[in-house]
Amino acid sequence: MTSTFVRSLLVAGAAVGALSLAACNKPAAPAENAADASAAAANTADNAAAAATNAAATADTAANSAMGAASDATNTSGQ
Repeated sequence: MTSTFVRSLLVAGAAVGALSLAACNKPAAPAENAADASAAAANTADNAAAAATNAAATADTAANSAMGAASDATNTSGQ
């Protein structure tokens, strides 16, 4: 074994060790906070979709009522 090869092996081992320590010492809180924020955003989107569905149903009911009123007005004005 040459000294260059041994030196390269030591540097690679130190790099792997440093990466391992860096990965193990990271706190899990940011990932948990991101997951919580993501879940909250999904709930907000779900609530917005439900509100939009309710608004569409209300608009449909109002349109049907307006059409019925217009039909009644047309029928009574012709008599």
